[in-house]
Amino acid sequence: MGFKTDYARVHGSGSAGEGAHHWWSQRMTSVALIPLTLLFIVPFGRALGSGHDAFVATYSNLWHALVAILFIIAVFAHLQQGLQTVLEDYVPNKAARTVSLLANTLLCWAFGVAGVLSVASVLFSA
Repeated sequence: MGFKTDYARVHGSGSAGEGAHHWWSQRMTSVALIPLTLLFIVPFGRALGSGHDAFVATYSNLWHALVAILFIIAVFAHLQQGLQTVLEDYVPNKAARTVSLLANTLLCWAFGVAGVLSVASVLFSA
């Protein structure tokens, strides 16, 4: 028999201790993606189809490169968190879930770092 109140038993951020942080992080990345998407699409759309030189000229601008880097970071952080939620909820086998979560994290990090390095290489090469 425990002497804890109902509140004391449920207080915290879930059994893993990361529930509230994960939830807030997903919300913050989704809110950040609203202006970042708009700021990313305009210069990207102008450079699209204009050739490599136009692309390099666009992302040689520090502002455009910074927006693109922040956009890439937010997209892959949001993607990783969203896929993590889906995998935790719908993969019943614990071993398969662990492998899937690890692959999700590694792939999202790998693609995010590749995107950031691509934009940074254009920015610093010009």
